[in-house]
Amino acid sequence: MLDRVARRALDPAVTRAAAAVDRPWLSPDRLTVAGLVIGLGSAVAAGLTWWWVALVLWLASRVCDGLDGPLARRRARGRPEPASQAGGFLDITADFTVYGATVVGVAVGVTSAYPDTSWLPFLLVLLAYYVNGAAFLAFSSVAERTGRRIDDGRSLSFLGGLAEGTETVVVHSLWLVLPQHAGVLALVWAAVVGVSAAHRVVAGYRALR
Repeated sequence: MLDRVARRALDPAVTRAAAAVDRPWLSPDRLTVAGLVIGLGSAVAAGLTWWWVALVLWLASRVCDGLDGPLARRRARGRPEPASQAGGFLDITADFTVYGATVVGVAVGVTSAYPDTSWLPFLLVLLAYYVNGAAFLAFSSVAERTGRRIDDGRSLSFLGGLAEGTETVVVHSLWLVLPQHAGVLALVWAAVVGVSAAHRVVAGYRALR
């Protein structure tokens, strides 16, 4: 829901940051892998209840994720050959891996630090992520094949929804800032992502009819 607004607000700063990190040794794919490794480190830190370390690593991971695309587009500018889609594939795979890992890491940390907290809300978040991801990835694949691609500069055709990347960054950060309330936050977040997934299924079906 907030991705479009956030992208417009942050685009000048992100463009400048992409120019600042544009060095021959730092490719967009290396930035993606760095974000993946740092994100997995955040999950491990959360599992160990190192909340503030996990928060810093989580935000650093998302910064890398926010810069790899702009850096790739900057490098592709002016090139006669079409840009490779391998980076986009790597990026979305890394995102899903980090999202899932951080949910598990927070669940492990929270349930060990606060034994009264149940695993169930976090399992519901993973289920909602699964359905949500399946819906928009399936839509992107079919839309590409049928010539109904949504081109917003990203590699995949993204259907908007109630829960997008910006909201995910905020909620995962709140888990780490307020781990004692993470179970309740996860339950609410699972409901929000579930509604977003249902909306994507309906919107995607209608768009492809």
